Amino acid sequence: MTNCKYIDNYITMVRSADPYPYCKWQHKLCDFVEKVFETENVYVDEEQLEKYLALQKYFDYRLLPWELFVFTLHICTYTEQGYLRFPYCFVNVGRGAGKNGLLSFIDFCLLTPIHGVKNYDIYIYAMSEDQAKTSWTDIYCILEDNKATMKKYFYWTKEIITNKATNSSLYYCTSSAKSKDGQRPGKIDMDEYHSYLDMKLVDVAQTGLGKKKNSRKTIVSTNGLVRGGPFDSKLETAMEVLDGEEDDNGELYFICCIDSEEEIDIEEAWFKANPSLYPAMSTYYNMMREIRLEYKEYKKNPAEHVSFPAKRMNCPPKTLENEVTQWENVLATNQPIREDLIYGMPCCVGIDYMKTTDFLSAGLLYRVMVDGEIKDYWIQKTWICRQSHDLNKIKAPLTTWAVKGDVEFVESSEIPPELPAVWVANEAAKRGSTILCIGIDDYRYALLKKALLDINFSADEGWKNVIKIRPSDEMKRIPLITSGFIQKKFCFGDVPVMRWAIQNSKTVVSNSGNITYGKIEPKSRKTDPFKAFVAAEIISDCLDDYVSGGNLDMPDVIDF
Repeated sequence: MTNCKYIDNYITMVRSADPYPYCKWQHKLCDFVEKVFETENVYVDEEQLEKYLALQKYFDYRLLPWELFVFTLHICTYTEQGYLRFPYCFVNVGRGAGKNGLLSFIDFCLLTPIHGVKNYDIYIYAMSEDQAKTSWTDIYCILEDNKATMKKYFYWTKEIITNKATNSSLYYCTSSAKSKDGQRPGKIDMDEYHSYLDMKLVDVAQTGLGKKKNSRKTIVSTNGLVRGGPFDSKLETAMEVLDGEEDDNGELYFICCIDSEEEIDIEEAWFKANPSLYPAMSTYYNMMREIRLEYKEYKKNPAEHVSFPAKRMNCPPKTLENEVTQWENVLATNQPIREDLIYGMPCCVGIDYMKTTDFLSAGLLYRVMVDGEIKDYWIQKTWICRQSHDLNKIKAPLTTWAVKGDVEFVESSEIPPELPAVWVANEAAKRGSTILCIGIDDYRYALLKKALLDINFSADEGWKNVIKIRPSDEMKRIPLITSGFIQKKFCFGDVPVMRWAIQNSKTVVSNSGNITYGKIEPKSRKTDPFKAFVAAEIISDCLDDYVSGGNLDMPDVIDF
């Protein structure tokens, strides 16, 4: 044991399953913490800890055993040289566990002279202002509720809270990474980390750490439905550390979740995801009533209430109803495209868009033999109209993808039809490729007809190298596309806009019985890059004759 009651008491609770069973990651965390105290010269500053805990008198709640455990390790545990043992902390608990309350108490404590570090500024980050202000507002309300006393120690506005003695300030920050360079924080907080789509904000925020004594970073989050982002990467690292496969590098990983999807239906197991469900607490019955209500709604319609297992139980379902394919299959599309294998090979093209004032995507599809396996290589481009009314609803890092070259913003009032036509021709030309045919939605062809004719492609009699695709064509191809994902035959390279578009898509059954791909949400979640790929796959049978044997005898079509 560690000889610190707040740590040892919690470890005892985990091992004895009191009051309910704990998840496997909590057991592994307890083993990890005990090993640290057994093999390293670390200690808990008990005097500092008790002074911090005395500040609970200003809060309308007291820290629970799991919170005391995290607080002690993250805030008051030091190496023999006097450095923080766990300056970084990742807290992943189910919705309703009180992670923001813990964060509020931690930040309040570190602003005070008890911490002993002046000018220790703290920045709370989140993807929305409301979320960034959650813990900040908790502290603001405490100051307002105890105004007569707190005015001696703090001054505050609607934007900043500052301790007079330490000159340490607390800020909240929106999701924009702009203007964050140059900060010298003592601590940064990342709230609802599951909603972060890339590392841009994280990288900018944490570059200022290390300039102050006792620099810290605290991440608090439930799980969520955004896959492939910073949260998944952090969770994977956490599990490797707790499994003993990686060094912790000073980070404490506190993960609470059910151990399997089957435990969603076992009420006693809900405690594994939410360690704050104590029957003796006054909030227990209200919280349980709400969770039980959400559970009933989830059981009635799992597809519409997927946030219940994802956020309440911290266990996103491995398979979502109506999804295009499992996420692991989407990740498998991140395979390199070997230009040496496609040079001189024929290709077909897919184009998709809803309207030229929004998104438009096009791509070249090659079918090649790679190490004895047939692979479909997809090279895409997406154009985005800067004046699209949906842009402010989209949370994806479009600017980052534009810098990468996967998407391109168009500043005019609409996307000129010539852009995809010229791009397709140029991409084929630089690879010495013949375009066998182009697939495009039957209803969209008219707008691009002239631009396609300019590069010698048309659906008219005498040409027939543009295939107008109908819903029934898509329905016939969906089983083959599903199989292609499962067999890992699709290679897109590292193109996050494609993974994003696939995750935004679902299968839809029309009134006529046709199964097609549709949008999960019509405005903020675009599917054009994926639908362009689907269009190319529908017409891809023309590539089969050129896969094996290196048959490069081109048919009588225009070669660019």
